[in-house]
Amino acid sequence: MDIRIGKILECSVHPDADSLYVESIDLGEEGGPRTIVSGLVKFVPREELEGRQVVVLANLKPRNMRGIKSAGMLLCASNSEHTEVEPLLPPEGAQVGERVWFGDASDQAEAAQPNQVQKKKLWEAVQPFLCTGPDRIAGFSGQPMHTSAGVVVAPNLAGASIS
Repeated sequence: MDIRIGKILECSVHPDADSLYVESIDLGEEGGPRTIVSGLVKFVPREELEGRQVVVLANLKPRNMRGIKSAGMLLCASNSEHTEVEPLLPPEGAQVGERVWFGDASDQAEAAQPNQVQKKKLWEAVQPFLCTGPDRIAGFSGQPMHTSAGVVVAPNLAGASIS
């Protein structure tokens, strides 16, 4: 998977869906910021998202969400009832566009192309193993999610699933 650090430049409520935000997210790409649609309206105020660094699943095939093409997914921690949801928090000093890794950085495979992710259902296979530990550190199968500046955490949720 291609999971990267991004920064939300702008955030607005979707014009056709009150429960969705439309975010412009800088991932350090030559083509400029990506548009990503997320269902965070009832969980996070817009003002808390703008200017914030986030963790983005960047190699999903773009798809239309109520008429707006979404080119990725914000990764969030949530409790089992899905009544609490919060975006993962990169450590201070993490660089926009930086790819995160799990375990040892030298063991990371190349990121799959969006067609491979969809065709082979890679996200569906990986997602059940993404969670936060008792220390709120995000991880995959017990391996912490790292950036060059440190580990990624959930601000408040321990033992939460990540999606």
